[in-house]
Amino acid sequence: MTLIIPNTKLILLFIITTILLCTNSVGADFERRDVTFDSEGLKCFGWYYVPKNLNQNEKRPAIVMAHGLSAVKEMSLDPFASRFAEAGFIVLVFDYRYLGASEGTPRGQMFYYDQIEDYRNAVTWVSSQREVDSARIGIWGTSLSGGHVLTLSALDKRVKAVVAQVPFTGVEDMQSSIISFSSSSAKNRKDEYLKSTANYMRVVDSTGSALLPQKESYEWFTKTAKLKAPNWKNEITIESLEKVIEYNPRFYIPMIAPTPLLMIISNNDIVTPTKNQQAAFELAKEPKKLIIVQGGHFDAYQGTSFERFCQPAVDWFKQYLNVK
Repeated sequence: MTLIIPNTKLILLFIITTILLCTNSVGADFERRDVTFDSEGLKCFGWYYVPKNLNQNEKRPAIVMAHGLSAVKEMSLDPFASRFAEAGFIVLVFDYRYLGASEGTPRGQMFYYDQIEDYRNAVTWVSSQREVDSARIGIWGTSLSGGHVLTLSALDKRVKAVVAQVPFTGVEDMQSSIISFSSSSAKNRKDEYLKSTANYMRVVDSTGSALLPQKESYEWFTKTAKLKAPNWKNEITIESLEKVIEYNPRFYIPMIAPTPLLMIISNNDIVTPTKNQQAAFELAKEPKKLIIVQGGHFDAYQGTSFERFCQPAVDWFKQYLNVK
């Protein structure tokens, strides 16, 4: 099933969305707590959202969330998590090891298999909480973590529903970066072998010569970091790019079923190209749904587009995790 949502500028929708984006845990229908969980000997730090209207001994479904390439939880994930909590879900948002508030060195290291393991351990931790129904766990991911939730939902059947937003689906999404950094990768290999040092590259810059060369990537990362996430670092290890090149979430997509899959993508995504995401969706088996929203890769996090990405995810989790 495919649903295309037009980019209509409705005044009422804008007002509602603005109010929702401004919502935080103060005076809300949920409590947000700072938590940690262990992942292979390192502490991952996160936010844990618990609705205030829980009855004694009641157990609720839970959603586990994390961000995309190099991003940290402060970069526009709270509005999504708050909406899920307001809808009655327990929610865990976390930073991967080596990033944000979480432990681990070298900083800025992003190996896909480590991050998927962090997701697994996040699911285990949230499943062990007294207010969580461990038989009703959903996962949500965006961009690179959109690829992670596609992979994890295929491999870990504790997951009962999955939402992948503008997901990374494989190496084709980064062809220009791979070509540009082939020489850097070769030098890095030599330095690591001879000197045991980690070399770094910038995630974005104004010249278009960084890992993500798109102008919209530079504008979103720098603006969002300045306003919300001063702990974000504009660097990743060069070895991290090598691992991304190896990563192929598309391989796992046919194995997601019978776990229900919702993909929400943009019709003009040049970061994780729209056509690649559409082709990946075709590999999935039922039950599945594709929603296409007009806009670019980063529109999901801002303005009126937020509602067109967020509400379908809320509805999907309600449908398949059976929130009463």
